[in-house]
Amino acid sequence: MKHIKLSLWGFLLLLAGLWWLVDLRVAMPNTFGTWRNSLIYFTGIMGLGVMSVALMLAVRPIALEPFFGGLDKMYRLHKWLGIAGLVMVVLHWTGTQLPGWLTGLGLMARHAQERMPEPNSPVFQFFQSLRDAAEGIGEWAFYAAVVLMVLALVKWFPYRLFFKTHRLLAVAYLFLVFHSVVLMKFSYWGELIGPLMALLVLGGSVSAVIILLRRVGLSRRAVGVVRKVTYHKEVRTLEVAVQLKGRWAGHDSGQFVFVTFDTREGAHPFTISSAWSGDGHMVFLIKELGDYTRVLPASLKVGDPVKVEGPYGQFNFNSECARQIWVGGGIGITPFVARLEELKVQPYDQPVDLFYATASPYNLAIHKLRRLAREAGVVLHVLVEAQDGRLTARRICEAVPDWASGDIWFCGPMAFGHALQADFAARGLASKNFHEELFDMR
Repeated sequence: MKHIKLSLWGFLLLLAGLWWLVDLRVAMPNTFGTWRNSLIYFTGIMGLGVMSVALMLAVRPIALEPFFGGLDKMYRLHKWLGIAGLVMVVLHWTGTQLPGWLTGLGLMARHAQERMPEPNSPVFQFFQSLRDAAEGIGEWAFYAAVVLMVLALVKWFPYRLFFKTHRLLAVAYLFLVFHSVVLMKFSYWGELIGPLMALLVLGGSVSAVIILLRRVGLSRRAVGVVRKVTYHKEVRTLEVAVQLKGRWAGHDSGQFVFVTFDTREGAHPFTISSAWSGDGHMVFLIKELGDYTRVLPASLKVGDPVKVEGPYGQFNFNSECARQIWVGGGIGITPFVARLEELKVQPYDQPVDLFYATASPYNLAIHKLRRLAREAGVVLHVLVEAQDGRLTARRICEAVPDWASGDIWFCGPMAFGHALQADFAARGLASKNFHEELFDMR
């Protein structure tokens, strides 16, 4: 999470600083018109910049995963960049409309628009000839972008519709690029901010085309077939075994993939709950958490085709600490099941304690987990909330006296993870030693 915050604020400050060097380094605006123009140019630069980076992250650049700590963290940055872009484009539009509003309310007299000296350049004259088209296209692209970004943030908006509509943001972005390049202050292109904006626009535009052509993750895709479907009614979880065909480079325990069971629904991210054995076999444990996962047990059957893209994520249990503590909440036990399967075959001498916090005392599932942990040489602690109370950092520290010599791997509900991390941080645990898989990718 630290890298997400540093990247977000670092980029915003860099972009704002470069704009300041160009626009405000000589003199501060001293009239309403100059203040308004500065607001329009500033929000335009910032909005286009953050949207460009958000588009580049949307194509899942695997090379950036080690820095951010996984694709789930990159998508969290993508989300916050999108929110920043939404704020900036709304402020940009407000700046363009403000004189008309104030004039209509009788708070400002109508006056001629201030015009900057025009450079004697064929490129500038060409841009000027496109000005009216850029203004019209930009306004409608703004309306579309705002609606699409708001829908992306609304949790109740169905995923299958989000999957389709979110792709349309790439179209809105390309129109906003045309609007911005034509109407951007011409002098910017000769300053430090010019080359940076050119690179951002190029990267964002290429990413938008990749998204529209549905080429995201193309080299990391594989096809397969559903081999087994088992529904565990007591815990409302569907166990799906898949057999992949063709090339698949394998995966580390704890990683996730994007799985498409139905092309109309689109790809959903699911953690792999089986270790890689080289035979193309893969298992998923899918909890009923939304509309799609609730109907999946009735619609999915043996023999159905499946598409898999990945693997992604850095929740791979790699650490140099003397021991590890795993905490799985509910369906968050999934990555640990995969790791247990791996340790059965390839034992590791690093001591591990696994804490499984669940609301359901499903004996069969707990029995299987106990057997698997025993075979993997992992100490298992099961806490059923109704019987044992809530799992806290204090209870973990009491059960594992040498907890400070290890690191913690957490997968489960977000609020649960935040509470544990804050409590362990208060006890002196370094932030780099708390590893969390982020479920929420919208």
